[in-house]
Amino acid sequence: MSLPQISFEFFPPKTLEGTEKLRATRARLALLQPRFMSVTFGAGGSTQQGTFNTVLEIAGEGFNAVPHLSCIDSSKQSLRKILSQYRTHGIQHIIALRGDLSSGMGGAGELRYACELVAFVRAEYGDWFHIVVAAYPEYHPQARSPRADLENFAHKVKVGANSAITQYFYNADAYFRFVDDVHQLGVDVPIVPGVMPIMNYTQLMRFSEMCGAEVPRWIARRLESFGDDYNAIQEFGLDVVTAMCERLVMNGAPGLHFYTLNSSVNSKTICERLRV
Repeated sequence: MSLPQISFEFFPPKTLEGTEKLRATRARLALLQPRFMSVTFGAGGSTQQGTFNTVLEIAGEGFNAVPHLSCIDSSKQSLRKILSQYRTHGIQHIIALRGDLSSGMGGAGELRYACELVAFVRAEYGDWFHIVVAAYPEYHPQARSPRADLENFAHKVKVGANSAITQYFYNADAYFRFVDDVHQLGVDVPIVPGVMPIMNYTQLMRFSEMCGAEVPRWIARRLESFGDDYNAIQEFGLDVVTAMCERLVMNGAPGLHFYTLNSSVNSKTICERLRV
């Protein structure tokens, strides 16, 4: 099995303790020589400054730092400002997303969809930024239909996206089918599987309900049966996710992107089992 390129996603910490924890997490994961480390962007721009500060800190440590950028609740002027700041600091990769409306926000901003954000970045900055977009192997929960979702993804690539990272999933067949379907629409950019290590049953089910990711019934039932047995949940989760990653890599996935939740243990263990 060829070794995959890997990357890690973090969220910007809100406390000094969280900042120190994330620094320790990055130090442990840096040993795996990731292709990049990305930083999320809160709903309605709620963590914009935290994202910016964390990205610059990662870049200052010598890593390829990739900020998430959301167009929801953002004006073109505010987007130009943050993009210009990133460009000034030599940041050349971004993850362009529609984003979620923050609680109580009434408007969607000047740009409503990720494809509009991608086109805007290309028009304003040419080829300076490598633009990564989101993909949904199990289809976006707000998509009108599976076909519409595939066409929306293809449109994001057509207007300038360079690559994509998927929502997490636990059914590898959904990923392979998605890749085949968009290839038929003329899409040939790398589509990297997003990987969510299983650490907590309740948390996993809550996240999956919010984002529309399916947890197969057999996985959910096994996790539920462990109750509060933390070690059993960890071991089962590591076995399931590692096996899925092995299959993804062996069948041509161009890399693996880990949603770390600012913890290194499970992502690092999976990578070590994959001999990264």
